[in-house]
Amino acid sequence: MGKKKAKPERKEKETMQDLAWFRYNLRRFLRFSEKAARACGVTPQQHQLMLGIAGFTDDGRATISDLAEFLQERNNSVVGLVERAAESGLVRRRASTTDRRQVVVTLTARGKEILSTLTELHHEEVRRVKAGFLTRPQLKREPTSGENDSRTRRRGQNG
Repeated sequence: MGKKKAKPERKEKETMQDLAWFRYNLRRFLRFSEKAARACGVTPQQHQLMLGIAGFTDDGRATISDLAEFLQERNNSVVGLVERAAESGLVRRRASTTDRRQVVVTLTARGKEILSTLTELHHEEVRRVKAGFLTRPQLKREPTSGENDSRTRRRGQNG
């Protein structure tokens, strides 16, 4: 067996830090998005569903398979989500005119209105995220025991 490295190499450490900040900013964005959805009276999953219908395809409609891919969920899970969204008046579903086995989902006027509001709310947050997704701000941390705090440093300087 080879020797274990005591510390990760510099490049590996930078990659880990980039990944950590990427995940942190991603979680912050998702938390913002979830709160915005709830404030507009929909669940975060319904918001994602409406976004998938309006933005994942070029024509403002999507099949269950399209939505399953967009949401990274199984088809049967998406069927349930679409049913609940239809009951809430957010989406409309109908059989495809070219293949009756496929279900095509579109937004209702209410769904379009809510999605438009959510899109506006997300505009500034998306801009912020784009500007510094991997940015590593300095965290302000309280000194831990064993670290010098300002009182200890002052005492050492004075006496």
